[in-house]
Amino acid sequence: MPDKELQEFAVIQTGGKQYKVAVGDVIDIEKLGEYTEGDKIAFDRVIAYDDGASMSVGAPYISDAKVQGLVEAQGPGKKITVRRFRSKSRYHRTYGHRQPFTQVKITSLR
Repeated sequence: MPDKELQEFAVIQTGGKQYKVAVGDVIDIEKLGEYTEGDKIAFDRVIAYDDGASMSVGAPYISDAKVQGLVEAQGPGKKITVRRFRSKSRYHRTYGHRQPFTQVKITSLR
């Protein structure tokens, strides 16, 4: 297994968040439109790219860089429970939330 320090990686931005990705990584991101399993997707907001020898950083994005991925799954995420409580007033509410996500496997960088 190659060293993590010498491995090629990129930093992409999607859904208001930044992700460090390499070829073969599987990431869960905010839901991206109406994709189905097996669809190809391209991320063009690449913030940084490192090929092991040199690193390039965009201002804010690298214009000629792309990260390709394959949609593996979509659906609601893990359920979280939220409780609201006010003391001395007999007020308490409990509700849950499941954030939709898209699972993407990174196939190529650049």
